[in-house]
Amino acid sequence: MGLASFQPVIGLEVHAQLLTQSKIFCSCSTRFGAEPNAHTCPVCLGMPGVLPVLNAQVVEFAVRAGVALGCRINARSIWSRKNYFYPDLPKGYQISQYDQPLCEHGSLTIDVDGTERRVGIRRIHLEEDAGKNIHDAGGGESLVDLNRAGVPLVEIVSEPDLRSSAEASEYLKALRDLLVYLEVNDGNLEEGSFRCDANVSVMRKGSTELGTRAELKNINSFRFVQKAIDHEIVRQVEILESGGKVIQETRLWDPDRGETRSMRSKEEAHDYRYFPEPDLPPLVVPAGLEERVRASLPELPRDKLVRFQLEYGLPAYDARILVADRSLASFFEAVWKHYGGSAKKLANWFTGELQRLLKEEGASVGALRFSAGQLAALLKLVDGGEISGNAGKEVFAEMFRTGQDPAAIVAERGLGLEKDAGAVEAAVDAVLAANAAEVEKYRAGKKQVLGFLVGQVMKAMKGKGNPAQVNAVLKSRLGD
Repeated sequence: MGLASFQPVIGLEVHAQLLTQSKIFCSCSTRFGAEPNAHTCPVCLGMPGVLPVLNAQVVEFAVRAGVALGCRINARSIWSRKNYFYPDLPKGYQISQYDQPLCEHGSLTIDVDGTERRVGIRRIHLEEDAGKNIHDAGGGESLVDLNRAGVPLVEIVSEPDLRSSAEASEYLKALRDLLVYLEVNDGNLEEGSFRCDANVSVMRKGSTELGTRAELKNINSFRFVQKAIDHEIVRQVEILESGGKVIQETRLWDPDRGETRSMRSKEEAHDYRYFPEPDLPPLVVPAGLEERVRASLPELPRDKLVRFQLEYGLPAYDARILVADRSLASFFEAVWKHYGGSAKKLANWFTGELQRLLKEEGASVGALRFSAGQLAALLKLVDGGEISGNAGKEVFAEMFRTGQDPAAIVAERGLGLEKDAGAVEAAVDAVLAANAAEVEKYRAGKKQVLGFLVGQVMKAMKGKGNPAQVNAVLKSRLGD
């Protein structure tokens, strides 16, 4: 018995903030980080007598997400009021969509442990965000910041097709990457612009009857998604194994304790008293919008991942790192056009030195100071034996900081390799004469000594020896 006797059933609800400059029903800014309540007006504050006016770009962005996820775009959808009382909801209701959403019946394909899984998308609907309660702000008070009230969201609801926390995590990563590629969401979990609730239940293997689900909230990282789901699965199995019943409820993930805890009983749709929004007409998708959106879609992450492996012969690991960031993938292809060498070698520079420097500086690819042509020129210097690999990294770091041309950096710092064959031979002969014992070991069969001798030659030449040339001369002198 135990965990092995049960099958988890998981569905995810993702709230993604759309990257518009203004809110969904008013002209207030959506910019993050402003002073509390600075981006508010009578509409998003819920003042009596004001009327909402729909932001057209919100509809276009939502259709963009729906088309990319293979959804049916409903020509006509209905706005509804979702009624509940909470201090951060100034109107006492949230304008959302309920029984007639904008998008339905799509899917997202993910890879888990080398296995391809198709996860159904039940619906995508539009709604406005609520404000934010700030507890213990000082003096034991709770304060309300309504800057987020009215920020446009799409809620993307999956089918209960996920069967493990690993699948849930991969689904979220793939969905975030897709929305960022589409430029409709920034994928920022820390700022709350990409948020996830998980519906988790378990059922005995072999059964066709779904278990009672709990909704998990307050999950703000992919790592916590896995931890929260795994904890909830164990909790529910322990209840059932001891003869108890799982209660349908909403639970909060507590990252400090590493556990979920009860928040409130789970609301049903009737608890929200949904009814049609009287201040907004039905949402009718403009003629031709879906076709225009479809024609304007970029190459999507999964398609690009497959192409990078086929076209450039890259391993899946390298391709995934490059494709995860659309701008990084674009820059890779731009460098490749100038370079034309080994795609794997180029990928190594991207996944190694470039990623390291970007992380250290907290920078983005769009802020790079050097061009694709300059990076290609640097790699050609390394490939052509003009500079060593270590010198190449030094030059690259300087290019990253200043944008200076690689050839100029090499000249200024004297990093060029010695081209005089006679100088290399002289250094090799001197090292061999000074290390007679190591030479005898090599000739006795201890071939690993060669690395030591190469290092001694490079040291004698102050790093300016061409490694391939040094190796060749050493082997020649040693009789190989």
